[in-house]
Amino acid sequence: PQIVPDEKDWTWVLDRPSPECGYDASDHPRERLGKGIRRNALRWRPLLDRPLSDRRPRPDQWSALEYGAHVRDVYTICLGRLQTMLAEDDPTFANWDQDATAVEQDYAAQDPFQVARDLESAAIAFAEAYDAIEDTQWSRTGMRSDGARFTIESFGRYVLHDPVHHVWDVEQGYDALEGRPA
Repeated sequence: PQIVPDEKDWTWVLDRPSPECGYDASDHPRERLGKGIRRNALRWRPLLDRPLSDRRPRPDQWSALEYGAHVRDVYTICLGRLQTMLAEDDPTFANWDQDATAVEQDYAAQDPFQVARDLESAAIAFAEAYDAIEDTQWSRTGMRSDGARFTIESFGRYVLHDPVHHVWDVEQGYDALEGRPA
């Protein structure tokens, strides 16, 4: 079976903690977003170095490798969106079909070592961009193609949830693959 596309609007994580992964946007002050991004990036190499990184816990759930490739692309795409928010007034971002990207780039067949390296590089670039935000820039805005509006500050908190949540997804997946109860 194919992965069921995630069509949820995850912007709610800006208003309340995630009951699954525990992410709380209020725990991430804007001055520490870069640090939070770097801290999360360090979690991925050990997850992708495991022997079962290319195995799906269920046929309809991504493997650690697929999640890692997705997170790498999240950082890359969101860096571009952040740069656009800094350069343009209230831009609207093109839709990104993450599920189509996973198929087109064959996430499942990528090299876990290379994915880990590329994820770390993309995370560092995104973190450095957040470290360089000036006080007058935090309120600049941008809009997703579905109408969700962000400031640079809320965008950073929103984006950080994705890799944090996917670490949780991967850990749950490994528990299932290794026969441990969730």
